[in-house]
Amino acid sequence: MPKQILKMENISKAFPGVKALDNACLDLYEGEVHGLLGENGAGKSTLMNILGGIYKKDEGNIYVDGEKVELNGVLESQARGIAFIHQELELEPYMTVAENIFLGREKKNKMGMVSKSIMNEEAMQYLDIVGLNIDPSSDVCRLSTGQQQMVEIAKAFSLNAKIIVMDEPTSSLSEKETGILFETVRLLQRKNIGIIYISHKMSDIFELTGRITVMRDGAYIGTKITKETNTNELVHMMVGRELENYYVRTFNEIGEVALEVKNINAGKRVKNCSFSVRRGEVLGLYGLIGSGRSELMQAIMGLDPKDGGEIIINGERNDKLTPLQCQDKGLVLVPESRKTQGLILGNTVGFNITITVLDKIISKLRVNQKIEKDIVNKSISSFNIKTPFAEQCISNLSGGNQQKVVLAKWLATNPEVLILDEPTRGVDIGAKAEIYKIINELAGKGIAIIMISSELPEIINMCDNLVIMHEGNITGLLSKEEFVSASILNLAIGGGGV
Repeated sequence: MPKQILKMENISKAFPGVKALDNACLDLYEGEVHGLLGENGAGKSTLMNILGGIYKKDEGNIYVDGEKVELNGVLESQARGIAFIHQELELEPYMTVAENIFLGREKKNKMGMVSKSIMNEEAMQYLDIVGLNIDPSSDVCRLSTGQQQMVEIAKAFSLNAKIIVMDEPTSSLSEKETGILFETVRLLQRKNIGIIYISHKMSDIFELTGRITVMRDGAYIGTKITKETNTNELVHMMVGRELENYYVRTFNEIGEVALEVKNINAGKRVKNCSFSVRRGEVLGLYGLIGSGRSELMQAIMGLDPKDGGEIIINGERNDKLTPLQCQDKGLVLVPESRKTQGLILGNTVGFNITITVLDKIISKLRVNQKIEKDIVNKSISSFNIKTPFAEQCISNLSGGNQQKVVLAKWLATNPEVLILDEPTRGVDIGAKAEIYKIINELAGKGIAIIMISSELPEIINMCDNLVIMHEGNITGLLSKEEFVSASILNLAIGGGGV
């Protein structure tokens, strides 16, 4: 029987206005990959932040290697052999790989001076363990997301970690990088390192884990042996109900063209791209990371400079528009990163919802609080945003609820063309179903929708038509009847259809 290296029992934690954890439990054994599932807001991050020494528990006990411990800070957690690979990587971009690995624990020479050569030499040993063939003196900002994730794992090795928490580690990785990460996880298992693996991707959970713990509303629901359960059972445990019609589309009749772009060029990332989207249509935009999908939309929105091409909105040519002019013409973009591009994290839910419609609520330097309150309350109700009150700081909401606030913010402008860049990235299965329902309702109202997604099942089930990109070029335009996974993937890697 493997050795138990972690036990968290009856952990409770309250914040102002909300009880985040209520008698939550989790255990972990040597060499185990233990999945941790739950909707956004279920308490997973809070439980892990207590394990990492970021939050202090209100009640409960934590045992590491059988010893009862109090983790009163990040350094205490690290000293117990606990390391984190966060969804939003916490590396310093303009420092070298070696400097990041030994940040706060810099290696010194015999003279007591920080030695870059010693750090580079030792960093290379840890990089070799995870199979990352890069120069440790390279700046982190020059690495791909997958490479940066491997640097985080190398850092965990340098800490002599015996417990590693991985939070949505594949959310921003290509298929190739995901494969490399999986091999690294199996390497960690062989070295008897225990891994807590948090993910909303069921395929990851079923491929890697031996056991799965489910949380809901801050409480422990149960633990299942992976090979003895299935997606339906886990979803029911997560949301407390059956998710019927997970992908919600009614595929109504499509109207006239709302947006047409012709021969758009933008540097090396967007090359001679043309497509159109019609009212009531959900047009998918698929491609591997680096294919130019987001860059194409940013060029259309005036966020990035374009080198040529035509943009036609409702039959009117508009070649050089600013983002504000696009909004005035009914064209809006829900960006890929809600935290860095979509929200003002230090402000409230209500502020974030109304920031795009200040002209509706401010007149002669006075705020019409009734209109503001109506817009906020309607959005919270329509999008089922789980918040104790509109004045709650947006950073205290779960990822799924933050995403719904971003959607509400832009839909408050009454757009005619809505661009969604990875609208369900990093949100749980219940929030995904709610977002799909919202998309379907918007299409039913005649809004033209462009949905960028890296998830093929999402594309196949939600879209009417599909644009496929590879290295800045459009390599395929498919109707729903032509949606075949192999064909889509082949076009995405630059080949022809199958």
